[in-house]
Amino acid sequence: MTPAILFLEQQKAPFTLHQYECTAHDDFGAHAASQLQVPLAQVFKTLLTEGEQGAVVALVPSSGKVNLKRLAKAAGMKKLEMMPPAKAERLTGYKVGGISPFAQKKRLVTVLDESAHLHVEILVSGGKRGLSLGVTADLLQNLLDAVIAEIA
Repeated sequence: MTPAILFLEQQKAPFTLHQYECTAHDDFGAHAASQLQVPLAQVFKTLLTEGEQGAVVALVPSSGKVNLKRLAKAAGMKKLEMMPPAKAERLTGYKVGGISPFAQKKRLVTVLDESAHLHVEILVSGGKRGLSLGVTADLLQNLLDAVIAEIA
């Protein structure tokens, strides 16, 4: 049981659990998609960025990369850069490869790539490597007060 799962249960939010054997050391999204046999574009990675005005969580399909200029604009910030992994782990309470957008230590501005709405369900990290959560884009947007924008 991870904080992300507990959070979703407390919210009485519908979600599906997807467990898989995680042997990857990088590109966790591609590994999850392969193991779970789902399209890469349906598995969303949780990326942490930072700028002078604070940290921002970006949720983008594993098939793409985050556009930092678009992300900064969507978050109402001037400039963002990728956060070092160790700092992301301290800030969220999760290990890289298992950073969930749900139940992070501190609530951060979250931006979800608009392509999430192309899928009935998207997969995001469940709070540890080898565990994904299936949720709708609307649910994620509502629970995290996420901004929807073209950021991938």
